[in-house]
Amino acid sequence: MNRRHFLQTSSLGFGWLGFSALAAQAAKKSTKRVIFLCMQGAPSHVDTFDYKPKLNADTGKPGARQGTQLLGSRWKFAQHGRSGHWMSELFPQLATCADDLCILRGMQTDIPAHPQAYLQMHTGSSQFVRPSLGAWTHYGLGSMNENLPGFVTITPASGFGGAQNYGSAFLPAHHQGTRIGTAKRPIAGAEVPNLKPKLSQEEQRAELDLIQTFNRSKLEQESYDPQVEGLIKTYELGYRMQSEMPALMDLEREPPAMRALYGIDEEVTGDFGRKCLLARRMIEAGVRFVEINHGDWDHHRDLGSALPATCASVDKPMRGLITDLKSRGLLDDTLVIWGGEFGRTPHAEGSDGRDHNVKAFTTWMAGGGVKAGHAHGETDDYGYEAISGKVPIVDWHATILHLLGLDHETLTYRHAGRDFRLTEVSGTVVKEIVG
Repeated sequence: MNRRHFLQTSSLGFGWLGFSALAAQAAKKSTKRVIFLCMQGAPSHVDTFDYKPKLNADTGKPGARQGTQLLGSRWKFAQHGRSGHWMSELFPQLATCADDLCILRGMQTDIPAHPQAYLQMHTGSSQFVRPSLGAWTHYGLGSMNENLPGFVTITPASGFGGAQNYGSAFLPAHHQGTRIGTAKRPIAGAEVPNLKPKLSQEEQRAELDLIQTFNRSKLEQESYDPQVEGLIKTYELGYRMQSEMPALMDLEREPPAMRALYGIDEEVTGDFGRKCLLARRMIEAGVRFVEINHGDWDHHRDLGSALPATCASVDKPMRGLITDLKSRGLLDDTLVIWGGEFGRTPHAEGSDGRDHNVKAFTTWMAGGGVKAGHAHGETDDYGYEAISGKVPIVDWHATILHLLGLDHETLTYRHAGRDFRLTEVSGTVVKEIVG
């Protein structure tokens, strides 16, 4: 294995030190944690964060695709905060946090199909089994709490690549995400599987020690076996999680004001609010990377009713998350990311829907070293294609790693005779968004 990267060494001493003063200086300034708000299905950028008055004016005219008509947004846009971010009325709560957001309007990806684009967003590849962004982050930075997993995924997508989206592929197994909950099921009551022991603590420890003896014997015979090494660490982590994880997931003791901030007791926002509060509790306790998955953004029809409902379910919880992180002094070194796998077309699909668009979409970031109140990139008058500030997924990945104090070109792992990395052979850090 060839760890040729530099990174920030955590307070618990995990990780590896870099080789230059420049690397060390960059690491000290980097963010420590990530909360990725993953909107499965591809939100419509022209109805949310990318204001297109000409599209509205030309509604009904022929679209770029034969046989289609342009469809303007039916929701009003307004500028918010000192930054003047244009945001749709679909996000009234998040709009109060406009000056915390760094909006990327020039996003692009390669394939207009959900499974491939979703997998590329998570792993950098739409074709091959590769480690996920969360796994690379944990591999690079290590853990901040030895009793908790370094990477957690909440209600991950069952399709669209499934477990590959939070898997570790050829990285040691303990870097993969710990799954909590199931897609399209409420998070309330979800548990980490097999966390409750069936034996006494003494009996369980004795059983684990015996198993680990066999594992270490196998490892000594093989000299080097990353899968066995990962298994040993995973077993030990599972044992230690029993002491801390159950209390961490118990939201019922949260005070009424905190529950109200996230909208936990409201029908529309309750589920996503629980996920966001759980994510805050986890990163505060030392989890390095938390992904929250939220589906149903694939609006090929019923846009007029479905999109407002989907936005309403996440709007208040996202504001609550940013507000809560700021009040606790966590936003400065926690990178919050929002986005889906691609965007939607400016022309209508049927009478009330939008099709897939890989040439332009919007994501945003907050905290974690990004320029607050900044907008990067621009699309054409109709939102069909990015015309400036283009950010392909590989550059998006390179920038996220950079904000974490990791060099995407040197964060590598030797497998099958060569050094692999998240960004493969390309990728450029978008320095314009780095604060």
